[in-house]
Amino acid sequence: MEQTSGALTEAVYYILLSLTQPLHGYGIMQKVEQLSGGRVKLAAGTLYGAISAMLEKGWIRQLPEERGSRKKEYEITDVGRDVLHRELLRLEELLRNGREILGGISNET
Repeated sequence: MEQTSGALTEAVYYILLSLTQPLHGYGIMQKVEQLSGGRVKLAAGTLYGAISAMLEKGWIRQLPEERGSRKKEYEITDVGRDVLHRELLRLEELLRNGREILGGISNET
């Protein structure tokens, strides 16, 4: 199972976050848009390319298909949760360093 040493893309981060509960492709697209406040809208090609890569890396798994259903559902694996956790730590470090240097967040530009 491959883990990451670099930063996740925003799309991959939100896909992993959305898959802390089982979802199918369209549900993932909706959840990512909701989590990002409408800022991140995944195209189908982007989503399924990311899903394919994450399946290969062992970050997510496809759940057994329900009889008679064409929808494929996915969920995050323990490896994926670890990747997501390390990304969260990386992002917190970025925020901490930025706040130290800039003196906090301000609405003034």
